[in-house]
Amino acid sequence: MDYKDYYKALGVERTATQDEIKRAYRKLARKYHPDVNTEDGADAKFKEAGEAFAVLGDAEKRAAYDQLGAEPQGGGQGFRPPPDWDQRYHFSERPHGAGGPDDAAFSDFFENLFRSGSRAEGFTSRRQAAGQDQHARVVLDLEDAYHGTTRVLTMQSPEMDDAGRLVMKNRSVSVKIPKGVREGQHIRLKGKGSPGFGGGPAGDLFLEVSFAPHPTYRIDGRDIYVDLPVAPWEAALGGKISMPTPAGEVGVTVPKNARAGQKLRLKGRGLPGKRAGDLYAVLKIVNPPKINDKARALYEQMAQEMKFDPRKNMEG
Repeated sequence: MDYKDYYKALGVERTATQDEIKRAYRKLARKYHPDVNTEDGADAKFKEAGEAFAVLGDAEKRAAYDQLGAEPQGGGQGFRPPPDWDQRYHFSERPHGAGGPDDAAFSDFFENLFRSGSRAEGFTSRRQAAGQDQHARVVLDLEDAYHGTTRVLTMQSPEMDDAGRLVMKNRSVSVKIPKGVREGQHIRLKGKGSPGFGGGPAGDLFLEVSFAPHPTYRIDGRDIYVDLPVAPWEAALGGKISMPTPAGEVGVTVPKNARAGQKLRLKGRGLPGKRAGDLYAVLKIVNPPKINDKARALYEQMAQEMKFDPRKNMEG
């Protein structure tokens, strides 16, 4: 079937008010009415204006039609309604006495999108349009993902103003973020999307989780990585030290002769979940920032007694 540009048919902008749409229709109806205009094509123009007004003159039908966009994908010849149109939009018959030609002669485009009772079962007798699903991104600190949190988001949703125009309005949505969410995860919040029209159900809100950069931790899936600074003697002698985790400080044992870059695994200390992630402490050997004469003497003694070449295996 062909896509119908109802705004073009009435000669109005997509931002036109309901009163402007009504005036445009009445002007065309008077001009092309079969009783006053017998020119070729006048009857078709009259029916085209009536079909356009049957949609744009109805707030719920207009709101649904506007969701297709000015140039919907698949527009023109071969246009097909979205696959979920039957589930999202519910329309009643045009009110008796609305004027215009007999809508039994309306196009396939109208029949497939706006005719009640001629399509799948489940249409109601009320004019209803389901709200749109909405998508948003929420940026979390690691601590919020680890423990869970509540956020208040500001969303924009389409609503009809007093003049009958479809406008975007801000609304606040409180959402609960469960603990253990992963970066890139999508959270579906049923009924938190755009409100419906005419008592139709609200859409759903889909949140994509993103993590803010953290000064201490790096995240890979459910696993958490942290650079753990150790002194040269701690790496050489080993021993138990304290280190931070998102759940608080814990003790960890550094093995003797530990190497820079060596990973210590703390099982189950990553992000919570049915299968909790792990925390990996990556050893980073750090020299003292300053040394005094006594410390310098110790280093000189080490150099004499240990006598090893750390660059022995380098290729030149």
